[in-house]
Order: sequence, then C-alpha cells, then structure tokens
Amino acid sequence: MSAVFLDIATVGPDEVDVSPLRMAVPSLAVHNFTRPEDVRDRVKDAEYIFLNKVRVTREVIEAAERLRYIGLIATGTDNIDLVAAKERQVAVTNIRAYCTASLVEHTFGVLLYMARNIGRYTASVRAGNWQQASDFCMLDFPIRSLSAMTLGIVGHGNLGKGVARMAKAFDMQVLIARRGRKSATNGDGRVDVDELLARSDVISLHCPLTAETENLIGSRELALMKQDAMLINTARGGLVDSTALVAALKSGRIGAAAIDVLRQEPPADGDPLLEYTGENLIVTPHNAWGAIEDRQNAINEVAANVAA
Repeated sequence: MSAVFLDIATVGPDEVDVSPLRMAVPSLAVHNFTRPEDVRDRVKDAEYIFLNKVRVTREVIEAAERLRYIGLIATGTDNIDLVAAKERQVAVTNIRAYCTASLVEHTFGVLLYMARNIGRYTASVRAGNWQQASDFCMLDFPIRSLSAMTLGIVGHGNLGKGVARMAKAFDMQVLIARRGRKSATNGDGRVDVDELLARSDVISLHCPLTAETENLIGSRELALMKQDAMLINTARGGLVDSTALVAALKSGRIGAAAIDVLRQEPPADGDPLLEYTGENLIVTPHNAWGAIEDRQNAINEVAANVAA
C-alpha cells in the first residue's frame, strides 16, 4: 500500500506518536508541509493519503489514479472535493470527538477571561493602579458570574454537546439553535437562531462551514445580540463576517469576542480582526483543539479508520 501524510507538522510530529498509523500503513511517507503546487505530484502514486488542512481538489483526485482513501486528521471536510471523491469511489473519512476536551477547556478559558475581565485587571495591576488604591480590592471593570448567564450553542454535535455539559456544570442556562432559520417548532427544545442570538449572553459556534452557514454571524445577527453579549468562534472563520464583527466591537454593539479561526489560515493577507486592538477581542491561532493528548487522539482515531 502506497501512503503519504501531507502535513504532519499540523499535529506536532515531535510530540505525538505516529506508530499507530504506521502499523496500519507501513509504507507511509511523511511530509511536514505540502505546498498547493506540490500536492498533485506527492499523491499521484498514492493509494492512501492523510492530511489536516491541505486542499484536495478535483484535479488532484483525478490525477491520483490509484487513490482509494483520503483520511482527514480533522472533523471538517470543506478542504476536500467530496463530489469528485464520490465519483471516483474514493473513501473519505474524518475524525470526531478527538479534541472535545481541549476545545471545551479553551472555550471556557476564554469565556472566563472575558467574563471576569482578567486582561484589564492584569494590565491595571501592572500599571501600578492597585498599589495606589484606597481599598483592598479593585472593582473598576465588570465581573460577571457564569451562573447568571445564558449560553447559546450553534452546532450541537460532539463539540457543542461537550460545551453544553460544561456550561451546565457552571449552572448556566443553555439554548441550542434549531437547524435552519425558519424551521418549524417541533418540540425538540431548541430555538431558532434569531431567538438564540437575542436571548443569549454568550454565543458559541460549533457548526461546520457550508453554503448555509457562511457568514452566519453578520451585521444583522450582531444587531440582534445583547449589548454586553460575548461571541466565541472555535469552528470555522467563514462563519463570521470579520468586518461586521470589528464594527460591532468598536461601537460597543456587543461586549466582546474570542476568535480562534479566520477565513484564511495562516492569515497571510491580513484580516480586519488582526488589525483591531481593542481590549474586548481575543484572537488565538486556531489552537483551541491542540492539547497534546487530543492531538494523539487524532492520530489514533485516523489509524482506527484505516483499519476499519
């Protein structure tokens, strides 16, 4: 079996054990990264290819005459031409639930950071304000309790369910978005997206990027949110209109945002969110999923997919 891993550096090859994958496909050739112009050449003789973020286009699939299997080290499949793969009868598998713990912890890490204004208080202490205070404590910035908040979750798969479980541990009220903006009420306990945006203190996105969900959060949706609401996106950058979000943060239309994903990654061409310097925005480099234990889970799960 001819097999190639196109971008193993995305899971940290020096920190994870790839032997489970090598046991499944002993002939595995490994590349840290693969440039778009090199993909076709590297997979032309492969039966099995593994990747995280490399794009596999129709052209690539049609050129790889021996290709039988594409194994994603990720949940999202938007970088694979699934139609072309189906036409060629190439199996495509993703992995699920491998990074739930890491992503849930990241979500609540940034949520607590924003809700308790930890960044502003830290900066204030470093500026010497506590040292000059007249009282034993400082309450210059709002501190909010999670137990008094409503968390709205858009996307209730493994990751969304993990976030919901943690929210309930903090005694938060949880709302789940119903699929489709205008789907009829059917007694499932979910609410329409517009209602969720209006009622939630925190909105956390966990849905895939599709034609339906692209720019799911734009100017219209931000206008529906509470003025002190917080937005968290650990799913896909294309779910949020960056320009609209920056405008909402600047104007105080919403309270804060924590963004782990951008439309282009790495953002070599820039992004409005990278240019914004307000204290009410956290931007992290798509690493919410990246706890070492969960990266090992990813390798183990794709190896199990191959075996299956």
